[in-house]
Amino acid sequence: MKILLIDDSKTMRNIQKSVLTQLGYTQIEEACDGHDALAKVGTFGPELILCDWNMPNMDGLTFVKTFRQTNKAIPVIMVTTESEKARVIEAIKAGVNNYVVKPFTPDLLAQRIQETMAKRAAA
Repeated sequence: MKILLIDDSKTMRNIQKSVLTQLGYTQIEEACDGHDALAKVGTFGPELILCDWNMPNMDGLTFVKTFRQTNKAIPVIMVTTESEKARVIEAIKAGVNNYVVKPFTPDLLAQRIQETMAKRAAA
């Protein structure tokens, strides 16, 4: 499965990439912000997007809103430190399919990916 990883922190991208690789996902493209992600999404063709919220240039919520104008099918999981209920609701209204709060365990990320892809397959 092709996964687009969007996070302004190279360290966080490396951690997530390491976890994803352990879970058996090897086709991973990285983007450092929403603009970078929008530029790469068309050519890479991800089947899942993991997106941080707080980033410079274009934050994750703006990316999701922009991306959802043209693509409603590809699942997006918000991976962020934003844990307030109001923020989670805001992200879901914007089109996020699932939510992971940092710091997370590899098991939690695996569970969220499985839940999200199972929902997508059932839809």
